[in-house]
Amino acid sequence: MSAPDHPEPGLPADRAGEPGALHAAALRTVRRLVALDTEHGATAAVPAVREAVRSFPQLSADPGSLHAEDADRLAALAELAEVIGWILFDAGLHPQARRMNARALALAGLCGDRWTARLVLLNHSMLEAHTGRPRAALASAARAVGPKPLPARVSSLVLIRQAHALAMLGASREPLVLIARAQSRFLDGVSYRDPHWAWWIDQSELLGHRGWVHARLGRWDRAVPLLHAAAAAPGPSYRHLFTAELLAALVRAGAWTEAEDLIADLAPRAAGIGSVRTTGTLRRTARGLRRSGAAPGRLKDAAVFLLESLPA
Repeated sequence: MSAPDHPEPGLPADRAGEPGALHAAALRTVRRLVALDTEHGATAAVPAVREAVRSFPQLSADPGSLHAEDADRLAALAELAEVIGWILFDAGLHPQARRMNARALALAGLCGDRWTARLVLLNHSMLEAHTGRPRAALASAARAVGPKPLPARVSSLVLIRQAHALAMLGASREPLVLIARAQSRFLDGVSYRDPHWAWWIDQSELLGHRGWVHARLGRWDRAVPLLHAAAAAPGPSYRHLFTAELLAALVRAGAWTEAEDLIADLAPRAAGIGSVRTTGTLRRTARGLRRSGAAPGRLKDAAVFLLESLPA
């Protein structure tokens, strides 16, 4: 998805009364934000997020005041709030992300947009896990499951979120069962019931999360090849996270040479990483290496180089 050369993210004042103007403007802004995040990362998209929040006062209004809004408008606003919540999360702005996720859920509830609500809940599950709240992450993922069977890609995403949360809670067998089920469900393929946002749930995404779950369990022999495959695959900017998790896994496994080689490849382009989740993981790993009594001197020097290369 590409952004227009001269996007108009807001709703021009002289068109505010036109039928469908808000709906079209919100979806145009969604496309712009997704393109920025995909190509350059969340931090690059934050200024456009601020602009969007100023341009759409409905994103800050009391949801109760929006009951009279057209359902299509509410759905577009819910989608916009979901995208903003995701970007704020990946940019490390967690309180703001929580508030926008709550707004997205409220807007989706007003218009009955259950698919956007599911995506928000699954994004929020990842936020809860990232901030050390695995039980809340598990609860958020559970809320995304409805009375009817989910299409394969969405089901696999629910299973991924559950596997991460349970691994964080200390389970050993169940996360492996869930992540294997996620792979199986993904292989069931696409269907006409897939929501439009399911495009980014692909094999590389699944590989990365499978490797990450194995890493949470200390299964380095399984984690490293999966994370390596995910990190090497082309994809959106936010998938640099799998490279960061690969480096962490290599260090924890004591694979010093491979870790040094990865830093040598990564450090020259580290300044361009636009995900605070990713740079935070890289920074923690590099600081740990610098203090390590077991890591060889050359790897410690490489860790210092990586720290100097990361964006502030």
